[in-house]
Amino acid sequence: MILIIAEKPSLARNIVSGIGKMNRKDGYFENENYLVTWAFGHLFTLYDIEDYDNLEDRKWKMDNLPFYPKEFKFNLKKDQRKHIDDGVLKQFNIIKALVNREDVDTIVNAGDSDREGEIIVRLCINNALNSEKKLVRLWLPDQTEETVKKALTEMKDEKEYDNLANEGFARTYVDWLYGVNLTRYATLKTGTLLRVGRVIVPIVKAIYDRDKQIEEFIPDIYYGIASNEETNGEVVELNSKEKFDKEKLEDAKKLCELYNKEKAVVTKKTVKKDTLAPGKLYSLTKLQNYLGKKYKMPMDQSLKIVQKLYEEGYLTYPRTNSEYLATNEKDKIKSILEVVSKLGYKVKFKDKKTIFDDSKIESHSALTPTYKIPNKQNMSEDEIKVYTAVMRRFVSVFAAEECKIEKTEIVIKLGDKEEFTLKGNVIIEKGWTKYDDYNKNDKVLPSLNIGDEVNINFKPKEKKKSAPKHYTIETLNNYLKNPFKEDKNKVDEENDENKDDTEDYKAIFEGLELGTEATRTGIINNAINSKYIALKKDVYTILPDGKYLIEELKKMNISMDKYKTSELGKGLKQVYKGNISINDVVLLTEKEISEVFNSKNTENDTGFYREVIGKCPLCGKDVIKGKYNYGCIGYKDGCNFKISTMICKKIINKNVASEILKNKISPVIEGFISKNNKEFKARLKLEDDGRLSFVFD
Repeated sequence: MILIIAEKPSLARNIVSGIGKMNRKDGYFENENYLVTWAFGHLFTLYDIEDYDNLEDRKWKMDNLPFYPKEFKFNLKKDQRKHIDDGVLKQFNIIKALVNREDVDTIVNAGDSDREGEIIVRLCINNALNSEKKLVRLWLPDQTEETVKKALTEMKDEKEYDNLANEGFARTYVDWLYGVNLTRYATLKTGTLLRVGRVIVPIVKAIYDRDKQIEEFIPDIYYGIASNEETNGEVVELNSKEKFDKEKLEDAKKLCELYNKEKAVVTKKTVKKDTLAPGKLYSLTKLQNYLGKKYKMPMDQSLKIVQKLYEEGYLTYPRTNSEYLATNEKDKIKSILEVVSKLGYKVKFKDKKTIFDDSKIESHSALTPTYKIPNKQNMSEDEIKVYTAVMRRFVSVFAAEECKIEKTEIVIKLGDKEEFTLKGNVIIEKGWTKYDDYNKNDKVLPSLNIGDEVNINFKPKEKKKSAPKHYTIETLNNYLKNPFKEDKNKVDEENDENKDDTEDYKAIFEGLELGTEATRTGIINNAINSKYIALKKDVYTILPDGKYLIEELKKMNISMDKYKTSELGKGLKQVYKGNISINDVVLLTEKEISEVFNSKNTENDTGFYREVIGKCPLCGKDVIKGKYNYGCIGYKDGCNFKISTMICKKIINKNVASEILKNKISPVIEGFISKNNKEFKARLKLEDDGRLSFVFD
């Protein structure tokens, strides 16, 4: 008898549909050959710190931080009252009974086809199985009956997925170590719940940094030079590469005079027919980018819909980071194209490296439709938008008709001063653009030929320096996929057929990305729910709580920037490749965390929440560390004395605050920033009325 353990009930139902007739029991299905049961996603969670010592007092305290378990332990999922959930316990007992049945000789891990699904079912088996049995893996790229039937005949030994499981466990342990230790530490320091995680902090910091750049941007102008004169009844626009600061207007005028003394002559003209390639198939991120930009659809909403369409068998596995298909999928794609052609789309199979490329697939191929076509009458408006986006992109990639264009390039030489190149494209045959979005307008160039003299009149042209733009769903996703790629503050054109994505895939495979396709949406949503960031339409902005998080972490010397997060990401990828062990990456994490707790850098240390700093100069009561300042505990009795922890953008640490309270004046402090954005140094003097004033030596 073969026992199949699915990650969730919906997957179990789809597996049963692929097997055929089965009888429904309490918590499982059965026939003469198979048993099919299920988990509810995560049935197990890691112990809390207190669970390791069976502590009744679960109050957070510094006494047991940092905490590094000798062995990571799991227990069944608990509810908000910290009691094991009744439904979870019942289902686990069903799984336990089934795996230990004498007639069961083979157990199948049918978790979702990713690292998370791998460990969800492994934990069930590891905690339920009493004696050794054969373990195999069911790997499903989609959940159609055809795919389930085929996959059941191709199941591999579970050991072949050990590296995937090891990476899954390593990620779980690393995220627990960071989250538990640093969240508790930061919360105890500030008196405010601060969610500190390996990925959430660099995401919030990216938005914080961008919004700070926008806030500090000073509008300014500069000058370019351009000519817009008619030649043969058509305006020819020539924009020089030269730029001038606003103080250099006279220099711009002088260059215009020099340019206008020259002759502008067409030295080259090429007109050629070419084909315009469609965009690539969608990865999850690229699909979310498109839906966010076109429909302002939040990432959590688009992922929920894609996941639902996958579970219903209409789309392939959603959490993919690839825009390519595997070479062993060619026959499958041919079959899907046959189904798609019956819908009226003109498609044909294409065997191209831009479509099939194993070197750009880590675990899963690009998102595509399956053999199963939904009835749109049974779908919501948003489900139709998501499914249609995937289908139209699939059709455009395999469109039978090519998009043909006429490309024109004209080179105009201005004496020996500068060369101008004009480029234009005109679509002759629409091809795939009939199915997929293509928003570029035709650009028709003036009717010029080699040898023609072009009329010119160069003039200075005032231009405004552009402020940085807020992150959008698309630009933030692009940053998170490769945070070290040069940020040009604009999105690459969707349909640039010449775009080389080698650098992007190298970053993914090395582990440089912040978060993964499987986790990124949830982490961003967590940041929104924590009120660290806001999403309005498709634009992200930082919120006061997000500013507080980043600025307080700086005071605590907790640096969880893209560099550290990516280094850990690289370590996790090395676990997946089998080059290092889970313990290696856990030790690296513990070392990073210990550096925070052992830090001797007191320059930014503002102390622990409610820590006594000194005595109030007005009433004599204790001055303690609050959320934003050091304040007198006599505030309820009317004493309003306080010292801000930040003055003129300079952190006032607890040692400086104590010195002020003790000696009425601080040592010289460097790094204050004035309203004019100029740095200065000064002492802080405590006046008789409790106010602080600057003293300049």
